[in-house]
Amino acid sequence: MKQPMIQVISNGQMSLKRFSEIASTIEPYVDVFHLREKARTARELSSGISELKKNGISLEKMRINDRVDVAKACHVSSVQLAYHSLTPLQVKEAFPDLYVSKSVHSVEEAIEAENEGVDELLFGHIFSTQSKPGKEPRGLEGLQAISSKVSVPVIAIGGITPHNCSDVIEAGASGIALMSGILNAEDPLSAVLDYRERVN
Repeated sequence: MKQPMIQVISNGQMSLKRFSEIASTIEPYVDVFHLREKARTARELSSGISELKKNGISLEKMRINDRVDVAKACHVSSVQLAYHSLTPLQVKEAFPDLYVSKSVHSVEEAIEAENEGVDELLFGHIFSTQSKPGKEPRGLEGLQAISSKVSVPVIAIGGITPHNCSDVIEAGASGIALMSGILNAEDPLSAVLDYRERVN
């Protein structure tokens, strides 16, 4: 079995310079760095990509949330689509070379995205998380249901800690996506090493 993936997602709160510095420290243990910056302009995202490159993050390890135009203009080959984004089908028809991941919240959405040619799915939130207060988590059962119905990799997100990440992999996830677990850690390198050890 392939080693489970670890993906780290920017939180839209820290400067992209700071995010890039953390990314540089943990780069050997992370498979994908998402730029998920809903409030930033295309130009700011472009600067963020340059900052990541300056800190030793290859374009191949970057993924741009929603902004397909920025990804193409900056030669990033991977995008993450949200519910309000273009559909996977639209993106694949216009840019067949782009690697397309999509955020989904149900089995129906997952199957539809796979039928539209998506390469990967991001599913959550799995456990209770401070970023989604009051929202019912979808749990390991929800993850298992999706993983068993699609053939593309499913990355789990939401409330994932070093203590529960092995359960997530056992439920069928191909990897985990992290925000606060890494970005809010006192020592991001120690945190990612802990996740990497347990997820394997």
